[in-house]
Amino acid sequence: MSYKKIEEYDEHVTGPLSEHYRSAIQLLGEDVNREGLLKTPERIAKAMQYITGGYHMDAHQILNSAKFHESYNEMVIVKDIELYSMCEHHMLPFFGKAHVAYIPNGWITGLSKIARVVDCYSRRLQVQERLTRQILDAVQETLNPLGVAVVIEAKHLCMMMRGVSKQNSITTTSAFSGQFEANETRSEFLRLISADLY
Repeated sequence: MSYKKIEEYDEHVTGPLSEHYRSAIQLLGEDVNREGLLKTPERIAKAMQYITGGYHMDAHQILNSAKFHESYNEMVIVKDIELYSMCEHHMLPFFGKAHVAYIPNGWITGLSKIARVVDCYSRRLQVQERLTRQILDAVQETLNPLGVAVVIEAKHLCMMMRGVSKQNSITTTSAFSGQFEANETRSEFLRLISADLY
């Protein structure tokens, strides 16, 4: 039995994008005909389609696909959600984790859908500040909960590999709505995402 790799990409995008990356590699001073680089433009084109696949995802549809009536009205937290995104200023990755909570108001969603919403917005050209707010807004608008909280902690390669070159800096952003705007509820959320309960 032979190995067969199955991939799905838009060939109308892959072809032209590959040519642009080929030109970019050449402009940087490399030999695009060197063995190790022959397929690199196509690989980058396919990788970028995957990395920016969030443009073809709808966060509201994701949440609605597993939306259920439920009387539970205490805090629901999905924490330590891995995220990988691309800084729109330098096209370099930033990566870290997101913590998302909401207080249901008659509706809940599948827990995996929260992680998929993070993917939906992180797999785009982004800034961390906007990403944080987009996640909050999607949950708030779709589930209409009593409140939503989002905290993201990430490392940015644009700060680590270039410019200021600070290897250990972590950027934290937060957004809160509804009951999470009250100090008591917000403090409980922040304590729970910091605790090692598992």
